[in-house]
Amino acid sequence: MTQLEHSRFQNLIDRCRALPPTSVAVAHPCDETSLAGAVDAARMGLIVPILVGPVSRITAVAHEHDIDLSGLQIEDAGFSQASAERAVALVREGKAEALMKGSLHTDELMAEVVRREAGLRTGRRISHCFVMDVPGHDQPLIITDAAINIAPGLSEKADIVQNAIDLAHALVPAARREVRVAILSATESINPAVPSTIEAAALCKMSERGQITGAVLDGPLALDNAINLEAARIKGIKSVVAGQADILVAPDLEAGNMLAKSLTFLAGAAAAGIVLGARVPVILTSRADSVTTRLASCAVAVMVAHARKRQATGAA
Repeated sequence: MTQLEHSRFQNLIDRCRALPPTSVAVAHPCDETSLAGAVDAARMGLIVPILVGPVSRITAVAHEHDIDLSGLQIEDAGFSQASAERAVALVREGKAEALMKGSLHTDELMAEVVRREAGLRTGRRISHCFVMDVPGHDQPLIITDAAINIAPGLSEKADIVQNAIDLAHALVPAARREVRVAILSATESINPAVPSTIEAAALCKMSERGQITGAVLDGPLALDNAINLEAARIKGIKSVVAGQADILVAPDLEAGNMLAKSLTFLAGAAAAGIVLGARVPVILTSRADSVTTRLASCAVAVMVAHARKRQATGAA
């Protein structure tokens, strides 16, 4: 990770340290990476974790890797599915304001989140966002959806876009310019043979009619003219979004995942992951994430949780 990348995510972490810590139910932190990530975030004052899982395994991992659990709450759960179930229950009971994935599989946690009777569903489609720290890019870049919705249709994409817009507003100061959303495809021209271009145009019209709010949308846009002003100029695209998008909306999960991983492994970007659309933000981290990236994922969730509090209380 370059110093520039570190400073960007570090700025996000520092902003969160000025906020009260957010209570987070950590589901099944039974390996060094997930347990240390939660404990590091707690020691920095970002979160107040509730560790949910088999007490014997959690304490054994802590002992093996010299992780100090003093002062931290542990809720006993016998196995990974039970850990996910109990972590979700803590949110429903008002004891946690966010969820964090431990060493269980993402599908196990999300199955409990979306469970109809006892989950955390809202009227909004659940979707994933990567907040990416890309070298040479002035601001964090949001990419969606790269992990949850495999082949979303138009109605699902409307929620995916709105989730990302809400995230952008939680992350940036209120005085900053409007959020700019690029709906990506392989071309900037509407082509009936390429369904994603039709859906991009429809999403833009939905924004014009107030069905999607809080941002300026444009699409379809190819990746080059979504993020590069010169590419947009050469193509003759006149748009406040083209060349300076804050949010990139991929046509499907495969495209979003490859885009995010290409930026990570070819361009040296760092990616903080979060799931939105549930009652609380869900922190998703990878075993390959650096310590700074894990802390940044926690910081993103903290800022979302505090933005929701402000909205609920009508605070500015």
